[in-house]
Amino acid sequence: MRLPFQLSIALLLLALPLLAQAKPAYITDTFKVTMRSGESSTHRILRMLNSGDQIDLLSTNSESGYSKIRTASGLEGYVLSRQLMSQPSARNQLKTLQQRVHELESAPAELSGKLARLQRQHDSLLQEHKALQQTRNQLNQELQSIQRTASNAIRISNERNDLRKQVADLTRNVADLRQQNRDLSNESNRDWFLIGAAVVIAGILIGLLLPHLRFQRRRNNWGAL
Repeated sequence: MRLPFQLSIALLLLALPLLAQAKPAYITDTFKVTMRSGESSTHRILRMLNSGDQIDLLSTNSESGYSKIRTASGLEGYVLSRQLMSQPSARNQLKTLQQRVHELESAPAELSGKLARLQRQHDSLLQEHKALQQTRNQLNQELQSIQRTASNAIRISNERNDLRKQVADLTRNVADLRQQNRDLSNESNRDWFLIGAAVVIAGILIGLLLPHLRFQRRRNNWGAL
């Protein structure tokens, strides 16, 4: 009883590396493959696998002819080793080749379609570039017009400032002339006033001196007699 137990332990130790290193395998090109819970046909069937299904090969027992596998869904079980292949089935390979041929056959049409789309995009970009160029030219013209307007505005502002300065100068000149006119008018009035006063004074003096002169002349005349 002890020997089979030791043999089982030895077989388990030998199988550990195989359990640790799972490698891909494929179900052989048959219709259905039974996946069982143990390494014999008497064990319970867990699942029926389809031809070409990819599974993970966990271990292989050459004595029983069974291999332990794991499906894509994570279910583990045993199948006959002769029902496994290291390459996809011919049916799957044929399907892959047919798909590849179809892709290659449709490639020129797709490339033509892509080329046509690229050409349309290129034409659209050219139109957009032309529109942008026209917009750029229009903006440049507007900018030049604004610059000219700004230059004219500056010139007009300078001219207005010059005119304001001239008006201010003329206003001061007019004020000076008015003041001079008032001064001259005042001087003229003063001169006429002085002249009038002198005439009056002269008249008074003449009025005072004239009788005296007459009296003196009479005395002289009398003395001569």
